[in-house]
Amino acid sequence: MKKTESFLLIWLLVAFFGCSYNGQKNKVDVLIIGGGASGSMAGIQSARMGAKTLIVEEGPWLGGMLTSAGVSAIDGNYHLYSGLWEEFRQRLYDYYGGPDSVKTGWVSNVLFEPSVGEKLIREMAFAESNLEVVFNSKLDTLKRTDHGWLAAFVGENGSFIIEAEVVIDGTELGDVAKMVGIPYDIGMDSRYDTGEEIAPDESNDIIQDMTYVVILQDYGEGTDKTIARPENYDPTPFFCTCAGKCDPDTISRILWPCDKMIEYGRLPNNKYMINWPIYGNDYYLNVIELPPAERKKAYEKAKWYTRCYLYYLQTELGFNYLGIAENEFPTEDGFPLIPYHRESRRIKGLVRFTVNDLARPFDQEFPLYRTGIAVGDYPIDHHHAAYPDQSKVPDLHFYPVPSFSVPLGTLIPQDVKDFIVAEKSISVTNIVNGATRLQPVCILLGQAAGTLAALSANNQITPAEVSVREVQTHLLQAGAYLMPYRDVIPDDPYWLDVQKIGATGLIRGEGKNIGWTNVTLFHPDSVMTIEAIKPGINEMAPEIDIIDFEDNNILSVKDGLDIAIELAEYLKHKSLKMDIDEQVKQWWTQLNFGTFDPDSQITRAQMAVLLNRIADPFALEVDMKGRFVHKLSSDN
Repeated sequence: MKKTESFLLIWLLVAFFGCSYNGQKNKVDVLIIGGGASGSMAGIQSARMGAKTLIVEEGPWLGGMLTSAGVSAIDGNYHLYSGLWEEFRQRLYDYYGGPDSVKTGWVSNVLFEPSVGEKLIREMAFAESNLEVVFNSKLDTLKRTDHGWLAAFVGENGSFIIEAEVVIDGTELGDVAKMVGIPYDIGMDSRYDTGEEIAPDESNDIIQDMTYVVILQDYGEGTDKTIARPENYDPTPFFCTCAGKCDPDTISRILWPCDKMIEYGRLPNNKYMINWPIYGNDYYLNVIELPPAERKKAYEKAKWYTRCYLYYLQTELGFNYLGIAENEFPTEDGFPLIPYHRESRRIKGLVRFTVNDLARPFDQEFPLYRTGIAVGDYPIDHHHAAYPDQSKVPDLHFYPVPSFSVPLGTLIPQDVKDFIVAEKSISVTNIVNGATRLQPVCILLGQAAGTLAALSANNQITPAEVSVREVQTHLLQAGAYLMPYRDVIPDDPYWLDVQKIGATGLIRGEGKNIGWTNVTLFHPDSVMTIEAIKPGINEMAPEIDIIDFEDNNILSVKDGLDIAIELAEYLKHKSLKMDIDEQVKQWWTQLNFGTFDPDSQITRAQMAVLLNRIADPFALEVDMKGRFVHKLSSDN
């Protein structure tokens, strides 16, 4: 980055828009536009890394879909205790009284009141001395300068200008990315463009259904909280919302008993999230390219549809004692501040994450898994039931995939410098968006975006120039997973070893889809075989012939130690002056591996420890496509 200031442009913008918010200086390292699930966490992480950070949010709340949209039932990542997602979850546990206290509905293991979620996220944000948040302020202009960006906002207290080194788009629909001219896609991709066999032949502009959620409260049997009959109310779209009200043979969906259905999104304190996908309040609208005024009008249609559904629940199904929750949202009608968008613009980034990369990460031309920064384990979940012409929509309902890790390059646009994209506008295909759009993934994408932005600003380089391994190292230090290995958690003493070795590909996990559960398993206690380690060694260090260590297919501790030492010598970036045998014995004791026996079979976890601590292959840099960059030694 250059430090030459565009004084004339600054002077003109300041003269026109004003020069302060709350009397504070308008220069920051990292500016985040949009305080949603990603934006909030990006701000927290950036500030923790020492960057002066500002979040500007158009509304009065932080949290986006988690809070402002009312989608307060977390989908996925229950067994992936990663980073800021885990920190937020622990705050929910502390607030409500433990894990069981938020298992109130059956759609999720973590449910909470949106107002409580916002309170906790706000507390996390306001605890950071390097982070400021400005609410109720809308971006007016954003202009590139020689040293970063100038952003002009219109807020409730007037206009203000912000000068920033790096900008993060944390909006719900990628509006800032469009404003600065970043190319993007909307809708379904052609299989011939993405190589995804399950994609349609031709691209189209069909996006996922949106939902205007409503939070209800149980006012007690005998209480009638029925709302006024909505204008043009028609009950027929909702007849099959639960069992017993229509002929199940005429539809292809499982129908739940009505009493079971209503418990789907039950929240603590006898509240209910109404976000029901089966002939419920999903609604098709594609507002992405509409101007704000037209979007607002369109949102009223989705809100009207949810009112109709609520009226149906109250009058046809007998849930009239459930009424709109009071004091849940700072809105006149008690509805959420914003609708729930499942899909937005998707930028054209340095890499595009396809379902092939997600489903078979170790079999692709480019090993994007080595650049992973945010993990997820939810299925490919697309909502298209409300689209008028179903013949144009391929069947993507819960397409089976393993757990996954999103590549860093999806956050960085191809041609616009000092700019990062998060939330649902990252560089993924339409199909993959069905998994990466979920709340924990967006939280973790925000954490990664904040890490990348802080490193970019602190080091005075563009996001694309930041070291992949440096981003990953900071995420690991913050307790965030790089690899989605469910069977090795941060409490395990060798978690860091497994994460680092997993991100090199030297030892590879096994991906599985088990019903609704998607996992990738490291199998830490299984024996290490030559067959399992050979592909990774061949890619990183093809000169090493591990057949030399073969007595049989299973490696011994001594074999594993010899491989680690030879790899360290090959990479030539790790001093081996230590007494290796004595050090390994200490590790065995510290990690509860049992008695050190060189002739015993070595487990995969033990092998990860030896490789990481002796050879440190994670220090070998990779580019944004996951390819090794051999710059460790002048001799290499």
